[in-house]
Amino acid sequence: MRSADAHSAHNYHPLPVVVATAEGAWMTDVEGRRYLDMLAGYSALNFGHGNRRLIDAAKAQLERVTLTSRAFHHDRFADFCTQLAELCGKEMVLPMNTGAEAVETAVKTARKWGYEVKGVPDGHAKIVVAADNFHGRTTTIVSFSTDHDARDHFGPYTPGFEIVPYGDLTALAHAVTENTVAVLLEPIQGEAGVLVPPPGYLRGVRELTRERNVLFMADEIQSGLGRTGRTFACEHEGVVPDVYILGKALGGGVVPVSAVVADRDVLGVFKPGEHGSTFGGNPLACAVALEVVAMLRSGEFQQRAAELGDHLHRELNLLVGGGAVTAVRGRGLWAGVDIDPSRGTGREISEKLMELGVLVKDTHGSTIRIAPPLVIGKEDLDWGLDQLRSVLGG
Repeated sequence: MRSADAHSAHNYHPLPVVVATAEGAWMTDVEGRRYLDMLAGYSALNFGHGNRRLIDAAKAQLERVTLTSRAFHHDRFADFCTQLAELCGKEMVLPMNTGAEAVETAVKTARKWGYEVKGVPDGHAKIVVAADNFHGRTTTIVSFSTDHDARDHFGPYTPGFEIVPYGDLTALAHAVTENTVAVLLEPIQGEAGVLVPPPGYLRGVRELTRERNVLFMADEIQSGLGRTGRTFACEHEGVVPDVYILGKALGGGVVPVSAVVADRDVLGVFKPGEHGSTFGGNPLACAVALEVVAMLRSGEFQQRAAELGDHLHRELNLLVGGGAVTAVRGRGLWAGVDIDPSRGTGREISEKLMELGVLVKDTHGSTIRIAPPLVIGKEDLDWGLDQLRSVLGG
């Protein structure tokens, strides 16, 4: 840890544990101590550490070809795009690597669609976003962030964004104008503390955007691919957005894979040379992501997240009102737990849990996030919850 602190930029403040190996929902540090992973790489590890199907797919592809760039075709690309599009119920896929890249790609997509399809005057496109969002930390994305840590001292900021309160349909309706090309939202705001919008909000967004000829772009990077008990969090309200923005779990915790998925009338606006990525849609990424799509098709992981998620939330809600926990939010195997400040900060609670062998991460001062791999056993989940009770009762 001392060497890392000395030679790496301090853009993260990790817990003081050094992981050496991991399997399933468990990680082992360099001294041989085991920890229950209750964060799952911010949902990148939905299928657990070292998932054998994903590792085998990666190993097989490593022996064949790992990169061609998009200058040439490769034999995994068409299957990846076809099967991911089918999983989403869409027609086209634009693959990238990281979540932030996918969001940047979605922003470019919406603007180009607005100019060439909707007829917005060039340079006047507006995208409506929600306060307390987290879509990444590139310069364009922090331009519409309300998080001071992510935004301050990184200007000048990119124009073209309107920020409204999350969950407020009236404010959203007032913000949409004839120059609005898209509404960009997280169906559940993860970094903000796993905030679930009011019932009917996503349906209202879908209806409003359809009426006003505006794209609804759902950032499902953390909330998607099984985490909430459905393939996509939007499904809980029966909503299908115009654009899915995917990442994290799409690469199975093995390689970075992200994508923008939409119909041809949206993604068809791109022409050669207008957008790209050397590594986007590479053979190794496609091989792993194809296995992820196949696993999601079974419905096994969505069902597991729903059932264990019900149990998780029942147990967590029993802690509310006992003096230590002030609120619990979330859906599926994903929860934000607000700690009474008198019991300590989220960071302090996370450190105490680490001492007991459970790894979580804090956000916004007094909140801890719980998001174990979807492969976690019920017994392990209960053991982790017992450690939380121990910390909060001490």
